[in-house]
Amino acid sequence: MTSIANILLVVLFVSCSNNIKEVKDFLAEKNLPIATAININLIYTDSGMVKTKLKAPLLYDYTNRTEHPYKEFANGLKITTFQANGDSIEIKSNFGKSYTRTNVSEIIGNVEIINFGSKTRLNTEQLYWDQKLHYFFTEKKVRIISEKDTTFGVGFEANEDLSKAIIRNTSGSLYIKEKENE
Repeated sequence: MTSIANILLVVLFVSCSNNIKEVKDFLAEKNLPIATAININLIYTDSGMVKTKLKAPLLYDYTNRTEHPYKEFANGLKITTFQANGDSIEIKSNFGKSYTRTNVSEIIGNVEIINFGSKTRLNTEQLYWDQKLHYFFTEKKVRIISEKDTTFGVGFEANEDLSKAIIRNTSGSLYIKEKENE
């Protein structure tokens, strides 16, 4: 009886001739992810130094698509990057997509970026992050809070540590240090 079960098992495995490409194509046609991961905790290191940490409760991997492959963080994400000078930057949101070919991520819903070194915080509803150029940008409303200033705007671009930022259509309160008379 066990030999019959073993023969059926072998026939089952031999008859399944789908190769990996066929499975990927099938999943892509049905708009299904090629993989799903739960409770991700990814740590990226370079030369023994931690550079980036990524935490997400859920990841869908759509990199099987021929056009615009991406990874989707459907239930939010938290990314912490560590700078060479010891500062860290944290990015949080409710949703995110990372496009694998372009290295551009779309971060959506209660987006918050904190630079712990400069004590600067950015809030917006949507942000794009170009990881090749180390650059953030959005056309949505933004709020930037520093130790002395609060600035609002519509449209924003900045480098990753928020030290060089352009805010369009600005309003808010700015601290201006007056020069001492000589």
